[in-house]
Amino acid sequence: MSIFKLPDLGEGLQEAEIVEWHIKEGDEIKADQALLSVETAKAIVEVPSPQSGRIEKLFVDVGDIPHVGDPLVEFSEAGAPAVEEKPTDKGTVVGEMESGKGVIKEAAASVGKGGPGGGTGIKATPAVRALAHRMNVDLSVVTPSGPNGVVTAEDVQRVSKILQEAGPLEPLRGVRRAMSHVMTRSHAEVADVTICEDADIQAWNNGSDATQRLIRAIGIGCKVEPSLNAWYDSHAMGRRVREQVDLAIAVDTKDGLFVPVLRNITERSPEDLREALNRVKADVQARTIPPEEMRGYTFTLSNYGSMGGRYANPIVVPPTVAILGAGRTRDAVMAVNGQPAVRRIMPLSLTIDHRAVTGGEATRFLMAVITDLEKPD
Repeated sequence: MSIFKLPDLGEGLQEAEIVEWHIKEGDEIKADQALLSVETAKAIVEVPSPQSGRIEKLFVDVGDIPHVGDPLVEFSEAGAPAVEEKPTDKGTVVGEMESGKGVIKEAAASVGKGGPGGGTGIKATPAVRALAHRMNVDLSVVTPSGPNGVVTAEDVQRVSKILQEAGPLEPLRGVRRAMSHVMTRSHAEVADVTICEDADIQAWNNGSDATQRLIRAIGIGCKVEPSLNAWYDSHAMGRRVREQVDLAIAVDTKDGLFVPVLRNITERSPEDLREALNRVKADVQARTIPPEEMRGYTFTLSNYGSMGGRYANPIVVPPTVAILGAGRTRDAVMAVNGQPAVRRIMPLSLTIDHRAVTGGEATRFLMAVITDLEKPD
């Protein structure tokens, strides 16, 4: 017998959602044959079998979210009869336990950190903590009513009733779960600063490809200020400035946000980039895009203006250090040669990780982008 556990899937991922089992208990399987499909890092990945043998037991079901190291499947050798193992109790205490006659008074103990400022912990007795566990109530959301800020059983029961009335919790899965992890890491780690400015695109022809122009402008901006096309290592407190610009483009779908990558954008023709962009978008919509096509990018573009909104605070995802957001284009009255004129305007929002990028570098990058965007097609 051998047990196969969820392997390390790379990219620092610690969990995966089970999408589909390709086998069932009792099946024979060969090494490297598809064992199951999991969703992680915004892609569905097939996990191959590490060995040949018979499937004795599946430890998780479709929809479960095991962590790295959790058991997935138990194998027996191919053709060997199943051997029933007697369970062993490793959690019992050996010897006799004497019952006491004394009365133990529980004292409230601090658990975790409470309140926006951290500070003192959540005070609750072991019995109240056990009650909260049984009723699936997070003590951090409970307002204590007991003396000295102690959470009481009535507090837990009150919150449990409120949560029941609010309806069942909907766990985040797949793409949205991955996004939650990424955003939490970004919020905890990145020292973000956002700079906003407008580009006058009046010189564009009707029907100009805005995404194409933005891609070209970002490539030029990275040549002017290479420090924005970089990876930052927070542990070593160092950066790796990259020469090749691998641009991630945020794509919104009903399942969540995907970020496919266009490689080496400064060395490709507009026609090649448009073809590649159409292909990755189609792969995203069909959920067939491979994980490697969403990794290793050096800069990010969020063209949220196609849906609406002028300015934003785009989120930098480590280890990258910059992201450019393009808002909805609009007509605006501007001073041109000292006279009011109606011009076509594209609002831009550039967020940087201020640990690795200075304000001067960010501003020079943004002005280089705007200078290119304001040129005729």
